[in-house]
Amino acid sequence: MGLVVPLKKSANSAYLELKNLLSSKLGNVEALIQQKLKSDVNLIEKMSNHHLSSGGKRLRALLTLESAKLTGYGGEKRDINLAACVELIHSATLLHDDVIDESELRRGKKTTNSIWGNQSSILVGDYLLSRCFEMMVEDGDLEILKLLSSTSAKIAQGEVLQLQHKGEADLLEETYIDIINLKTASLFSAATKTGACLSGSNEKEKRALESYGRNLGLAFQIADDALDYYAKEKLFGKEVGKDFFEGKVTLPLITIFQKGNEEEKNFLNEIMKKEIRTEEDFSETLALIYKYKAVEATFKKAEYFVNVSFDALAIFPDSEDKRILQNLTSFSLNRSF
Repeated sequence: MGLVVPLKKSANSAYLELKNLLSSKLGNVEALIQQKLKSDVNLIEKMSNHHLSSGGKRLRALLTLESAKLTGYGGEKRDINLAACVELIHSATLLHDDVIDESELRRGKKTTNSIWGNQSSILVGDYLLSRCFEMMVEDGDLEILKLLSSTSAKIAQGEVLQLQHKGEADLLEETYIDIINLKTASLFSAATKTGACLSGSNEKEKRALESYGRNLGLAFQIADDALDYYAKEKLFGKEVGKDFFEGKVTLPLITIFQKGNEEEKNFLNEIMKKEIRTEEDFSETLALIYKYKAVEATFKKAEYFVNVSFDALAIFPDSEDKRILQNLTSFSLNRSF
């Protein structure tokens, strides 16, 4: 495709155009989520509302809705129900993530685990997943039930795989891609394929939208990992260096380990094995990031997946919906929120 990376303003407008197009349906998704979070146990409702009020782009819900629209879904409820399902799976995994990572902030707000503790947060995450599965069963489509339930299992596998390799400075790029494919891209691809399933699309269209979502998710996560090493400013609530201090080895670190000399590789091995990494460790690592242009290399890899995602929609006839989804690929790479 020969993609020219657009400016952030242009990338953001692609997302905002999608959000505005589906504003009515997205409002119904939000209302349904609020309805499903109601509970006789006051703490569940309080924690769920706090977690969901921290913001979020609802990108996975929007992908479900727009994929259904692209492939001709004409109903009024199933797309809303399943978009809410996808978003609840995402919210549940974030609750669990914050416990695993011992995070205190998400998008600039205190995490539920930092306020109410790890045990309650895990259980509320489980509650969200349970509500989601109720909604899938009510929908009654076995293909979608199988897709979303297997996706939940993939996300959990991705978390375990990442924990298994925590602190490994010599992590293989292939293993890193496996982790983010499971943890992030699997839900993107499930969201877009669910939209196609709702419309009764043929297998070719389902595979195309699944590929679009998967590669969009890979680009999204790789770009996010690159942003962890921007020392200039804090972007969209993401703490700079968060992954580094948690001992997560992502593509920028993999890049400098691949390119570094023996002394630099030994340095990375030592600091990633430490229980606690210091600001000085981060500064020295940033120097290597700049030396080997690791952030630029990481974005180049993300750009590859953007191109694959864009091209996956080539089988669909030209339309406003296709244009919006293709434009959205730039958002994964160049967003500023």
